[in-house]
Amino acid sequence: MRTIAELPHPDFKITIFAMNQKFIIKFEQGTLEQVYKIAEIDVTDGVDGVFQLVDTEFTQSVSARFHEMRQSFINAYNRHEY
Repeated sequence: MRTIAELPHPDFKITIFAMNQKFIIKFEQGTLEQVYKIAEIDVTDGVDGVFQLVDTEFTQSVSARFHEMRQSFINAYNRHEY
């Protein structure tokens, strides 16, 4: 897997990788991460097409999902009182 690009974002780290004819878009926020894979053949402009996918609407949904993920983990952790 090789790193193609890193995109700036104030709330999380965005890294784009290439591996096995796929683009992998990885979002990281603290201990949580989300990964999306798309076949290179499905993106018309190569990595520029991936940049277009990572638009404001998409990053807002990623941010909301991070919030849901964090809340789910906190709820699970609290049920077991470590």
